[in-house]
Amino acid sequence: MDLYKKIEKIPIGASEIQIDGKKYLVSRKDFNQGKSTKVYAEELGGSDFISFNFYKTAKGDRLKPCEMPVQKVLDFLQAAMEIYQR
Repeated sequence: MDLYKKIEKIPIGASEIQIDGKKYLVSRKDFNQGKSTKVYAEELGGSDFISFNFYKTAKGDRLKPCEMPVQKVLDFLQAAMEIYQR
């Protein structure tokens, strides 16, 4: 599945999900007529977080994690997509 299709599964605004026994408050905001997206997820009662920006450009899509490995973001998106898809 296309990366943006996974991001689109996260509702705009704030929502709560549980992944691997951890509850997260997830925030998604779209900008520039949907050409850029900011996602921030914070573990409630813990110290984990996920933060990234996603850009649709003429040269292609760009995922920009904020101070974390790309794989951590991809793993989170896969798990979140499965939950939001229900």
